[in-house]
Amino acid sequence: MAEQRPGDTYNSVSGGVHFGAVVQGRQVSLRLPPEVEPALSGLPKPASGFVGRDAHVRELLEALAPERPQEAVPVAAVAGLAGAGKTELVVQTATRALARDGWFPGGVLFADLNGYDAERRLTAQQVLDGWLRALGVPPEHIPDAEQDRVRLYRSVLAAHAAQGRRLLVVIDNAGADDQARPLLPTDGTTAALVTSRHTLDIGARLHDLPVLDGAESVQLLRQALREARGPDGGRRIDDEPDAAGRLAELCAGLPLALRIVAALLADIPNRPVASLVAALEDAQTRLDRLSRADRAVRAAFALSYQGLPGAQARLFRLLALNPGPEISTAAAAALSEAAADGTEGVLGDLVRAHLVEPAPVWGRWRLHDLIRLYADEQGVRQADEDGRDAAYLRLLDHYTTGARAACCHLMPDVFSSLAGNADLFPDLRTALAWLDAERDNLVAAVTTAGTAHASLRVTTASVLEPFLSLRRHHDDWLATTTAAVDLCRAIGRRDREGWALNSRATALTVLHRFDEAADTLTSVLALQRSTGDRQGEGRALTSLGALHLEAHRWDEAVETLTAAIAVHRETGERYGECKALSNLGTSLFAAGRPTDAVDILTRAADLARSLGERRGEAVILTNLGNALGVLGRHDAAVEALTDAIARYEALGDHHGVGMAQNNLGNQLRALGRSDDAARAFSVAAELLGQAGDRFNWLKATTNLVQLQQP
Repeated sequence: MAEQRPGDTYNSVSGGVHFGAVVQGRQVSLRLPPEVEPALSGLPKPASGFVGRDAHVRELLEALAPERPQEAVPVAAVAGLAGAGKTELVVQTATRALARDGWFPGGVLFADLNGYDAERRLTAQQVLDGWLRALGVPPEHIPDAEQDRVRLYRSVLAAHAAQGRRLLVVIDNAGADDQARPLLPTDGTTAALVTSRHTLDIGARLHDLPVLDGAESVQLLRQALREARGPDGGRRIDDEPDAAGRLAELCAGLPLALRIVAALLADIPNRPVASLVAALEDAQTRLDRLSRADRAVRAAFALSYQGLPGAQARLFRLLALNPGPEISTAAAAALSEAAADGTEGVLGDLVRAHLVEPAPVWGRWRLHDLIRLYADEQGVRQADEDGRDAAYLRLLDHYTTGARAACCHLMPDVFSSLAGNADLFPDLRTALAWLDAERDNLVAAVTTAGTAHASLRVTTASVLEPFLSLRRHHDDWLATTTAAVDLCRAIGRRDREGWALNSRATALTVLHRFDEAADTLTSVLALQRSTGDRQGEGRALTSLGALHLEAHRWDEAVETLTAAIAVHRETGERYGECKALSNLGTSLFAAGRPTDAVDILTRAADLARSLGERRGEAVILTNLGNALGVLGRHDAAVEALTDAIARYEALGDHHGVGMAQNNLGNQLRALGRSDDAARAFSVAAELLGQAGDRFNWLKATTNLVQLQQP
């Protein structure tokens, strides 16, 4: 390494965990915070009643200990019967390990892979997106390809371990080797716990979890009743020892079944244990199935389900219709067509019956995958009685209406006519919080198999575009638009198919999958030409030009957009011409032709103004300001950007204001107006932060910090 001399440019990267490129500059120093709090948030709460597993906990803790025999493997896979308590075992073990000083100072990463539910099964690629974000990796640094995510994830884990921030990885409910393997650490220090109904071949120490023996089963019943009803509840087991022993036998030592029957006893404090035994004895077919591995939970679910009052039973059956992993109280109320406060009470009853689980965030609820399947079976049988089809339509309408109202805060001018009830959310922050919470449900509502309510699902896909783009959930954007294409084709909506294909191409472009995007747009062109839709052809050419722009193919972009402008002028579609002119100006600017860019963008701005396209004008003026700045015409750039800000403010688009303010700050800084520039950067950072645009918030914040440095 050459000797550094005074005045040399150098980098200093120290402390924390680092990733991505380091930008060359004077005295660049990068650090991550000393703690990564999001990694601590996902572990479910351990149950207070936990018996018969002490030896298993000790064995697992030995594998997790920082100091262990060299031959010990720091990955443990727990396998056993469905309902045997695999998840509870690893949660209990993880909780105790985290409490031990110095074992896992970096926290825990937890994911339920839903490995046995084909509709909700998570891929390693999906899990890694969330985990990398939780580990502090900015979304723009998260690769799209699974193998690249795996490499980055394992590198970050290894870096944490090397710097004394060892993490624990908990992978729950894996359905196959290849679902869990990419999530495993490989540094030899980071530890992992995995659960599955199968014995996995993933290079882990295997732990087979048996059911409880008779004495342990009775003890679990005693503890569960004592927890629910106090000491008197536990004495009911001691007062009827023979009946309690028989009840444990009928549950076949399965912890989930034992907890369900304990809940039934707790619901009615004066019910004798023997009466519940008699109820189980009367269900011989169910008891036979209870002893079968593939039906081990069904009899226990059926017994609990039969004891539900009408409102609880109906909601339980309808909950299986929810497309995502969690459902809010409001969405459950839409399903049952009941008031939210009453629905919350019914959900609480179902929680006590061990048929519904409360999610970590209050007001949200979960069904275990097997319970969900059972609820769905019962729902199909009583579909007419429950009004199942109407309930599903109400649920979809709830999600679509919410998405429209929320996105009205993102792009008020575009969605205000669709929102129906924009007051559903008081501000942008609340709207984004709802979209974040419901993203899985919204995406699943669009991508679920089948063509039921296709038009509504296509509408939902279109409404989600600005949110998925803002949050950089590009995989979800691609999935929803791909599903929209299929739905449009299935129901013969060729008019909407063109939009869906264009949107899919945009998502592919953002993902830098340019060849696939080009193929999609070729399909659009073929579709429009086959129907003689010249306007649609012009829109497709405009999208293709935008693709070339994103791919840095400047000459092709200019050529394609010029052709698009000609088609738009021929058909008289002035809005399409305006958009193509805007993209052409941006392409010329990117190609290093700022003078030509200023000319085209000025024409585009005039056209947008004449059309009353305030949003388009605001975007064009922002790009025009940047081009003028490159030509050294900073005063003119300030004027253009100030006009853009005014347009965005009139639209109520705070995100757009933030973007233009950041660009304005750059021009003011070039003019030596440091105080004005600082105000512009401050406003930009505040608004972009409120909008949840972390990528551009960081740009504005960096600009402000650099401006304030001597």
